[in-house]
Formats: sequence, C-alpha cells, structure tokens
Amino acid sequence: MIKKFSGIYTFYLGLTDLCTLLLALVLSYLIRFYFPFFPEPTEIPKLEEYSILLLFSIPAWLISFNVAGAYEPMRGKSLFHESVILLKALGLMSVLLTSFTFFYRDYTFSRLVILLFPFISALIVLSGRIAIRRYLAKLRTKGEFTKNVLIVGTGRLARELAKKFAEHPEMGLICKGFVSEKKDKIAEGEEVVGAIEEIDHLIDTLNIEQLYVATELEEYHSLEETFASLHHHTLDIKIVPDFMKFMRLNPGVDDLDGMPIINLLETPLIGWNLILKRAFDILFSLLFILISSPVMVLIAIAVKLTSKGPVFYCQERMGIDNKKIFMLKFRTMKVDAEEKSGAVWAKENDDRRTPIGAFLRSTSLDELPQFFNVLKGDMSIVGPRPERPVFVEQFKNSIPLYMLRHRMRAGITGWAQVHGLRGNTSLEKRVEFDLYYIEHWSLALDMKIIFMTLYKGFISKHAY
Repeated sequence: MIKKFSGIYTFYLGLTDLCTLLLALVLSYLIRFYFPFFPEPTEIPKLEEYSILLLFSIPAWLISFNVAGAYEPMRGKSLFHESVILLKALGLMSVLLTSFTFFYRDYTFSRLVILLFPFISALIVLSGRIAIRRYLAKLRTKGEFTKNVLIVGTGRLARELAKKFAEHPEMGLICKGFVSEKKDKIAEGEEVVGAIEEIDHLIDTLNIEQLYVATELEEYHSLEETFASLHHHTLDIKIVPDFMKFMRLNPGVDDLDGMPIINLLETPLIGWNLILKRAFDILFSLLFILISSPVMVLIAIAVKLTSKGPVFYCQERMGIDNKKIFMLKFRTMKVDAEEKSGAVWAKENDDRRTPIGAFLRSTSLDELPQFFNVLKGDMSIVGPRPERPVFVEQFKNSIPLYMLRHRMRAGITGWAQVHGLRGNTSLEKRVEFDLYYIEHWSLALDMKIIFMTLYKGFISKHAY
C-alpha cells in the first residue's frame, strides 16, 4: 500500500509542480505588463507569444528537478533540506531557461519576465511543499500512510533512535520492537521482540517495511549474519552508524568512486564557502582600514610620544591548522614586559602597561592593525581568537576539544567575544562558543557577529 501510494504521490507531486510553474510564468507576465510597479512598455505583447517558453520550460523542469533529487523520498528529511534541493532545482531550471532565451533569437522576451519567473516559482513551489508536508504530517499522526519499523540493536543508539520516532509521529514510522542477540528487556520498558536468528520470521509476522541497524560498535560482528538473512526481502535497510560520539564538526558522507566515506570531522569552509568568506574579509578589511586610518595614525603618534619603543607589536599566535602567525597590535606594554615573568596573561591593573596602554586595551583599539593580518590572509574578520603557542600547549591537554578551534582561520572578533568571553573568563565556555560558530558558520552569522560587536562596543571589563 505504501509503495503504491509513494508512486501515486510522486506522480501528483510532479503534476502539481508543473501546474505551479505554468502559473508562475503567467503571473510573471501579468506582473511585468499589467502592474504599475514597472515602466509601461510601448507595446504589450500577447501572452501567446510567451507560450513558446513552455516548449522549453517543461523539459528544463524535468531535467532540473530530477537532477537535484526533488522527487526523492523526503520522509524524515527536514523542511530546510527539501527547500535547499528545490532552490537548486529552480536555480538550474532558470539557468537553462535563460540560456534558451539567449540563443533563441526568433523571439524577444522581456528580461523582467525571465527574472521574475524563478522568484515566483520558488515562492509558490515552496509554499505548496510546506502545505503538502503539513497535510501528510497530519495524516501520519492519525495513523495513515505509516511504515512499520524494526530496530536491530538494544543499546543506547537503538533507544535514541526509537525515541526520535516517538517524538516525531509526523514521519509515520512505527517502531515494532528491537532485535537482540538475546531475548531480554532493555531500558524504558521496551520489549525485545526476538533475536537476530529470528529476524526473517519477525519481518514477515510484523509486516516490517523498514529495518534500522543501530547496534553498538562492539556488536558489529553480528551484522554479517543479519544481512545474510535479508537478501530475499524487499524492505528498506538503513544503518545508523555508532560514530555519533566522535562526530564534531561538519559530519557527513562522501562518495569515493562508489565507496561511502563517513566524515567525522571536517571544516565547513570548503569550496565556495571558503571563497565567499575570504572575499568578504578582503573587502571589509580594506573598507575598514580606509575609514579608520585617521584614528590609527593618531594612536600611533600617541604610542610613540608616551613610551619608548616601536609603535607596533608583533606577537606569535597559533593560526589555522596549527600554523604560526604573527599578529599585529599597537604596543600597549613596556618593551621588556615579559623579560622577567615570561609568557603570562595580562592582569587587572597590570603595571607593565604604558600610559596609553590601559585605554587602548580596554577599548580594543590596540587590535585595529589586525585588519592588515586579515588582508594578508593570516586572520579573518570573524573567527576564534588566536592564542599564543605556549598557552596552546598547556590548554590542548587540559581542555577537551580545544584544538578544534584551529580548524578555522582566527578572527579579530568572534561568537565567544560578543558573548563576553574574553580575557579572564572560562576557557571551556569559550571553546564551546567557538565550536558552535565553526559548526554553524554562514556569512549571515558573520554579519550578525560584526553587528553585535559594533552594537555592544569594543569596551570589555575583562580586557586588561
């Protein structure tokens, strides 16, 4: 019943999307030529003249939506995941449609119509998918179109999986029990329905449509026996790998010539993300240097007049991938500040500071030259604050996950700093905020941190 419904659902979903695209094309035409938002053309073309676009829109739609995977099963996938796929499909379709209008010179189409079409399509298609999702969720919650699920495993991972199914009835996945090497009871009163050697019988008697293998690492030796008994069944088989406790940054699955590779830890800044962040850093730092140059000149003069020694201070710090960088600052301490003490953190009312040093440090104005580090590529505008190598050696063995901070380029400001975690504050909390930033990085988050930095100001009671 479920598989039959799945085929019918996909057919009607495709038919709905096609009607939606046709509607979007008509709306784009009407908005361009009959709404007062745009300049009135000398002559309004007939709608029939745009019908030629349909001859290309339909194959472009079929190619784009299938290539992007817009008609693959979305049960258990988030709305965000489905939205990204749909936007990719619509983007590809828009490129194909634009290419067609460029090479097809027998007709002259309004550029505004071609421009409006993908935006209106995205709005209507996404709205339609949200409505369908809610309708299906309502049906599944009532017990319609559900799938019976069996979980192989009785440990922590299996229990967490069953809990997810129970917490999200809109997915329509009904857990019929657990399969173990031995018949026993597990936590939370869930009964084990049988042993692995009985799994063939259990699938038939419980009408199982999906099998989830969620065994602990130490139980993997039993998987060969499990899969050997399933070759004549047509049910879906899924594995929940017991690597969740090792997954830290940007986990996922890659494909190496047909071989799945599980990423436990990988920086999110790859490909276009890396290019986008670097381009933003260059443009922002150039603009900031131009605007703040008069202030930096005044600070340089003040530093030179109030103490002996150079204007700038280059301090060795740990950068991305444990590469050492030399961070540039306005000098705020005496030249021989660490001659006797060695490498130590600044403390409140530190007598090593120059006359203007206390003011520069408390207002973070001593950090302004670091925008030149950003231009050079040693640092970023936003990222985890870099630490001195001598302190890194101390912290990496005492603070869990500390070294993961170095999977991203160090920043002038960061998620931890805008939440007051700088200077003499909890290092564990700072690492927690830094890892959150790395895991959830986006250009929008960078902009938010920059605005929070400007809004909250540069003054901190922990900056000594």
